Amino acid sequence: MNWELLLWLLALCALLLLVVQLLRFLRADGDLTLLWAEWQGRRPEWELTDMVVWVTGASSGIGEELAYQLSKLGVSLVLSARRVHELERVKRRCLENGNLKEKDILVLPLDLTDTGSHEAATEAVLQEFGRIDILVNNGGISQRSLCMDTSLDVYRKLIELNYLGTVSLTKCVLPHMIERKQGKIVTVNSILGIISAPLSTGYCASKHALRGFFNGLRTELATYPGIIVSNICPGPVQSNIVENSLAGEVTKTIANNGDQSHKMATSRCVRLMLISMANDLKEVWISQQPFLLVTYLWQYMPTWAWWITSKMGKKRIENFKSGVDADSSYFKIFKTKRD
Repeated sequence: MNWELLLWLLALCALLLLVVQLLRFLRADGDLTLLWAEWQGRRPEWELTDMVVWVTGASSGIGEELAYQLSKLGVSLVLSARRVHELERVKRRCLENGNLKEKDILVLPLDLTDTGSHEAATEAVLQEFGRIDILVNNGGISQRSLCMDTSLDVYRKLIELNYLGTVSLTKCVLPHMIERKQGKIVTVNSILGIISAPLSTGYCASKHALRGFFNGLRTELATYPGIIVSNICPGPVQSNIVENSLAGEVTKTIANNGDQSHKMATSRCVRLMLISMANDLKEVWISQQPFLLVTYLWQYMPTWAWWITSKMGKKRIENFKSGVDADSSYFKIFKTKRD
């Protein structure tokens, strides 16, 4: 075999490898570091057992599913949200389907906007379990309204709940973690904390603020390597977040959240979150295509991202005004092309 033929074979192998990796990326539902951790990294079943985990926004959606999956890992759970009856429902199911006993779950009602109550809530958790290993900042609310149709009160509530409430609770828990020199602060952010989209100007602002805050906090905690600060950025997930989204006025929410079947299953999103927590990843992107691709473009090719987002944004507004899920057409178009 001559050298020229060998080089051609190597080039062909490299091209085939590139094609295979491209096809894998088109079917990916998480960033490459996260998917590598899922394949080769530490398992949640090994790393998270026996920890005390405090989950806000635990009464529905991602927080609820997170409680169920954590309950199977043998952790001690603190479930927080405003709706006590929904927290009790989640607790009952955790006891039925998980590996926990009554003493392992604390239902702790919490309003993130009532920042004056956060210190007492933190003390209640410490009194019950003696420590907080993981704080999962999951509580929050979304938005579906055009900027010109949205009152300032809506923007104020989004910042107070999504951003200031989360910052306040983190500041209450952080001294305990610094004293122990260990802990995990996991914040459920959003793909819209990296990119931006119409109908969600206030929501995007609150999530961009969260990302900036926790990235800055991570640098301040560089002398405490045992304290891990993680940003979890999901894309569209099957949940009631759209149904509960704020509309133009603070007293109004979206009456119809449309078909959610095209979005990522909540169970898959939470599984990837647990993998991120087990592997101490600083930031992860959890989303199906095409939003994962757009996120990469925003990170590495912002000029292209602006052009694509402007095209997608027009369709998002059209979908919203016609009464269907704002993001549904993107999934259908991408799935058709992929298949």
